[in-house]
Amino acid sequence: MSALLGRKIGMTSIFTETGEYVPCTVIEAGPCPVVLVRTEDQDGYSAVQIGFGDIAARKVTKPLTGQFAKAKVDPKRHLREFRELKKEYRTGDMITVEEFVKGDKLKISGDSKGRGFQGVVRRHHFSGVGMSTHGQSDRQRAPGSIGSSSYPSRVFKGMRMAGRMGGKRTTVRNIEVLRTIPESNLLLVRGSIPGAPNSIVEIVKL
Repeated sequence: MSALLGRKIGMTSIFTETGEYVPCTVIEAGPCPVVLVRTEDQDGYSAVQIGFGDIAARKVTKPLTGQFAKAKVDPKRHLREFRELKKEYRTGDMITVEEFVKGDKLKISGDSKGRGFQGVVRRHHFSGVGMSTHGQSDRQRAPGSIGSSSYPSRVFKGMRMAGRMGGKRTTVRNIEVLRTIPESNLLLVRGSIPGAPNSIVEIVKL
């Protein structure tokens, strides 16, 4: 099992060898240096920390500056830890898109698009209170009654109401690798993945 950090570029489509038209997502994946290797003896758990995206040294905190210097890698903007990687890595190793091949199944995680404050019709797919007849001129997209009367005289927790929508960590599994372009560090996967263009995604080979 390998892991990479990447940047979602956007969506496009390709034709397979059989002529199938397939929508796909283009990801700039890596290269990601191994910044830190955690062990059971020293840290209590096993994990590999990798970095992605360059950042000016003056913008890095002193603890991270020392960590990058010890690993002998350039400062990176994004750091993530991955556990249970089957392959053994050492500090300073470089993980590239070449570790993925066509047909691999991936687990991709990222922050979904933020939609802001939305009503119940868009957020929870309510149909509204009803028709605009019988004097209901402004109830089409209203949530309706939200609580009981004398008992329990309160609104239950978890009631579906208006609120912030999107902007949450989302994971999709069994995403198929369609093509890799190592010279450009590009990874083409079937279908859509979470996040807006230019957002950071975590890629794990299952």
